[in-house]
Amino acid sequence: MSSKRIVSAERVIKAPASVIFDLLANPWKHHLIDGSGTVVQPRPGTPERLSLGATFSMDMKMKASYLTKNKVVTFEEDRAIAWHHFARFVWRYELTPVEGGTLVRESFDYSKPWGLVIIPLGWPENNRVSMERTLAKLAEVLEPEA
Repeated sequence: MSSKRIVSAERVIKAPASVIFDLLANPWKHHLIDGSGTVVQPRPGTPERLSLGATFSMDMKMKASYLTKNKVVTFEEDRAIAWHHFARFVWRYELTPVEGGTLVRESFDYSKPWGLVIIPLGWPENNRVSMERTLAKLAEVLEPEA
């Protein structure tokens, strides 16, 4: 039996992978595509462009205000980017060029042992719904108007 617990959503975005990656790698623009409604703004000192090993802090709000400090753990230009906070839950975006644009897959990996705590709270399903909203917002921001 696998201990992996990952929830994900995917969508084809009518934009090149490089354009999508540039947006994802800029934490100062994350609020534009946040489907959870929790991202407020980056903290001063946050880089304009992420890189492997970079850290960035975000002011967040979910009923109460809080701060997350994240570390970039995957950075493959135009292909994949991922980060985690102190609990080591990983948010990942994978980009695959396809006809008509780029398949964007967002995932949330909560396979650390303490991830079992969030299951009864409904977070995996809530995160999946938020990811679908994020991908829809990503499409709104990046796709040319029809």
